[in-house]
Amino acid sequence: MRALFCLIFYPHKSVLQIKNEKFAPVYFTIVILTPFEIILLSILAFCLLVQLYYVLFVHLKLARVAIEEVPLSARKPISVIVCARNEIVNLEQYLPSLFNQDYPEFEVIVVNDRSWDGTGEFLEQMEKRYSNLKVVKILDNDKFIAGKKFAVTMGIKAAKYDWLVFTDADCTPASEHWLMDMQQPANENTEIVLGYSPYLKKRNLLNALIRFETFFTAVNYLSFALKGMPYMGVGRNMAYKKSLFFKNKGFAAHMHIPSGDDDLFVNAHATKYNTEIRLHRDSHVWSEPNRTWRGYLRQKKRHFGAGKLYKPKHKFILSLQIVFQFLFYGFFAACMFFSPETRYIALSILALSVIIRCFIYPKLLKRLNYGDLRWWFPILDILLFVFLTLNGFLALFGKKKVTWK
Repeated sequence: MRALFCLIFYPHKSVLQIKNEKFAPVYFTIVILTPFEIILLSILAFCLLVQLYYVLFVHLKLARVAIEEVPLSARKPISVIVCARNEIVNLEQYLPSLFNQDYPEFEVIVVNDRSWDGTGEFLEQMEKRYSNLKVVKILDNDKFIAGKKFAVTMGIKAAKYDWLVFTDADCTPASEHWLMDMQQPANENTEIVLGYSPYLKKRNLLNALIRFETFFTAVNYLSFALKGMPYMGVGRNMAYKKSLFFKNKGFAAHMHIPSGDDDLFVNAHATKYNTEIRLHRDSHVWSEPNRTWRGYLRQKKRHFGAGKLYKPKHKFILSLQIVFQFLFYGFFAACMFFSPETRYIALSILALSVIIRCFIYPKLLKRLNYGDLRWWFPILDILLFVFLTLNGFLALFGKKKVTWK
């Protein structure tokens, strides 16, 4: 019988076997590493501990939280706001689903932001069909450059009701009970509700990567909201009070940033006292994913620009998460160039990380409507890390001009 004994440290590396005289059949293998190998493995182990903080003390909350049932009755009327710029194809396909909601009193406001693809004509026809549809038109104006934040602001101004629910033109609710679950909660102190919006499944690597990245983004912002630190939401499925918007002067603090109509507003005004989340499958909103790598990169570039304006504490904890994930894989790769003993220990640390996360994330993937990805979790985790690292460099050194459509 042989036992592994780690670690005995000497200034040079070797492997010794010591025979136990009392128990003759028992041998101890003493692994001796160089100081540099010890430092590499120590940093790798520390990166694992930081990684496990996010897994076990943040994300595990989302895996364990009980999902509330959808309310049986409506409390207050709702204004649904959709901004559209040249979205005729998506509006034809998805807009009718908004009017099928099982909710007694709501209006749908569509902001037509300078479209020239027939969106205006289609919305005119829809106004004749649905009495609770209100169309807001934004015309070209040489005096200023309009963007999505301006369109959202115009939609909010046109809203008749205080509780606002937001989605996009390429989105469709998972059920007719979406608005019932996204309505103003019974707690009047709640001013913001964060929903969840998965992407529709397509059969290609880009789609798998987009859905996996969306999954981790959702796990992060929903988990931190549960922990009492809400820092973002997604405009495809979220809600807040009109009074909250105007009380805080809307998007005035970050109007110069093309993106951030959703996450920057939540980051600035959400607290542990005024924010709730919704996880029920009936309250999910399905969305069309990007179909090209270029479009996806452009989308991530917009989000990268908005993140620079997050509150310092949010930037710190999110940056820490990314940096230590980068260091974990970086130091693991470095360990592969050293002695077999160092490689075995590094592989053991990596295996421990994967095993622990495999007990948590597949359950979350199923809960968040991405159950088909749970079998590919370890591979997609590495691919996503590589992609986001490359995209980060492109965002830092690429062209700065970004538009919403």
